[in-house]
Amino acid sequence: MIKVKARGNESVEQMLKRFKKMCEKEGLTKDIKRNSYYEKPSERRRREARKSAKRAASMGR
Repeated sequence: MIKVKARGNESVEQMLKRFKKMCEKEGLTKDIKRNSYYEKPSERRRREARKSAKRAASMGR
């Protein structure tokens, strides 16, 4: 769970910006977007295969 505590004289906008950055770093926003709609198992396998092929291609450089 991500927690954000105020630092000294920090505004709410700055705290929100830090919170968003932490969520982005954890991959939370990407996960939420991916889970916002149903993905068929075949589509998930295809996506993961493309991801692993992309990773393997970048390692070969």
